[in-house]
Amino acid sequence: MKVGPDIAVIASLLGDPARANMLTALAAGQALTAGELAREAGVTAQTASSHLAKLAAANLVEGRKQGRHVYYALTGPDVAAVIESLSGLAARTGHTRVRTGPKEPALRRARVCYDHLAGDLGVAMLDSLVHRGMIVGSGETLVLTAQGEAFMTALGLDLAALSSLRRPLCKGCLDWSVRRSHLAGALGAALLKRFFALGWAQREPGTRIVAFSPRGLEAFREIFGVRDPEPEAA
Repeated sequence: MKVGPDIAVIASLLGDPARANMLTALAAGQALTAGELAREAGVTAQTASSHLAKLAAANLVEGRKQGRHVYYALTGPDVAAVIESLSGLAARTGHTRVRTGPKEPALRRARVCYDHLAGDLGVAMLDSLVHRGMIVGSGETLVLTAQGEAFMTALGLDLAALSSLRRPLCKGCLDWSVRRSHLAGALGAALLKRFFALGWAQREPGTRIVAFSPRGLEAFREIFGVRDPEPEAA
């Protein structure tokens, strides 16, 4: 018998299209009911409940009862990172959806990956931080420099509080649409939350899309030194 983690169990759960659609929906970081996940997966409520029971038993999702409903969420950002990485692998190897829908360009430009910014703008932000010497490292292993600490503090982030959390402060997350890393970890989550608080951007309801206002995009470009490509026409 082979030793070590049994990836076949996880792979078999992710290999079902309905469950894959459910996990992809939850990768946006919001908790959803079984009914909402059934619609995302295109299955009946009974079938969705069966899938969710399997995902919960494997510790990939967890349910929390609130009022009359049970809300399901991923058990951690590492689950979302696997979904993001598999999406990138599927795109690279040509396993794409036949119909891409009108929101696809906006999703590729800026979206939520669990709790941090992904897409063209997310990758461009990390590239800029590395280029300017505020973050060093490569792949998943990233470190905030002293210069980066001063920059983040000036932006209004509490680095002491972020460093005390039970997750890495900085971490690279492979972006499925750009196929390069964007910034995850406690810092990536705090930055996206800060963008929302400043009114630079907001989430489009019912999607993973992060929509920047013209003023917010201008501030983002100026502060992070980002020059992103113009959005494609839908």
